[in-house]
Formats: sequence, structure tokens, C-alpha cells
Amino acid sequence: MPQLDFTSWPPQLIWLAITFTALYFLMARIALPRIATVLEQRRDRIAADLDAAARLKQETEDAIRSYEAALAEARAKAHAIAAQNRDRLNAELDAERAKIDKETAARMAEAEKRIAAMKQAALGEVDQAASETAEAIVRLLIGAKPAKKDVAAAVKAALAE
Repeated sequence: MPQLDFTSWPPQLIWLAITFTALYFLMARIALPRIATVLEQRRDRIAADLDAAARLKQETEDAIRSYEAALAEARAKAHAIAAQNRDRLNAELDAERAKIDKETAARMAEAEKRIAAMKQAALGEVDQAASETAEAIVRLLIGAKPAKKDVAAAVKAALAE
């Protein structure tokens, strides 16, 4: 093996130094700068992506805050509209109830007047029926027709008790 032959070492060492120096300059001047450029571009891209993510996160948080504010405002508006409609409907209901109460009271008063008139008419008919009945009973009992004036006075006295 030529590598183990000590007489051929000096040329091998020279070629080793030449090859090492060539590879060193090749790596230092071409390969490592390219790798460094790629690494730097990658680091810059990652930093830009992180900055964009932070910016988008901030925009999202701002959008959420504005959405929540708009939602709270909409809820407050809805509550105000509901309260306003409830108050308006309650007022209309109270007015309608008062109108119906007034109509009902008027109808009740009319009905009471009719009932009183019917009662008076019925009492008048009861007096007449009582007088006719008493007259018929007296006629059957004594066989004579009593005077209408006497029968009316007796019925009136009996009803007064």
C-alpha cells in the first residue's frame, strides 16, 4: 500500500495540503456563504412570518373587541326598543281596559235599570195576580164577589208585612 510507504509521504502530504487548502477555500468562498445566505433568508422569512402573525393576531383582537362592542350596543338597543314597545303596549292596554270598563259600567247601569223596570212590572203583575187570586178565593169561600178596593187593600197589607 502506497499510503504506508514512508518514502512517498512527502508528496502525499503536499497533495493533502493542496487538497485541504483547495477544499477550504472552496467551502469558505462558495459553499458556506450560500449556506449562510439560505440560513439568513430562512431566519428573515421566519421573522417576517412571526411579525405578520403578531399583526394578524392584533387585528383579530381588535376585530373581536369591535364586534363585542357592536354586539353590546345592539343588545342595549334591543332592550331599549323592547322596553319602549312594552311601555307603549301597556299604555294601549290600559286605555283599552279603561274604555272597556267604561262600556261595561254603562251596560251594567242599563241592565240594572231594565232589571228595576222589570221588577216593578213584575211586582205590579204580582199585585194584580195576588188580587185576582184573593178575589177568586174569597168568592169560593163566601160565595160573594168582594169589592176590588177591599181586595187591593188586603193584598197591599199582606205584602207590607
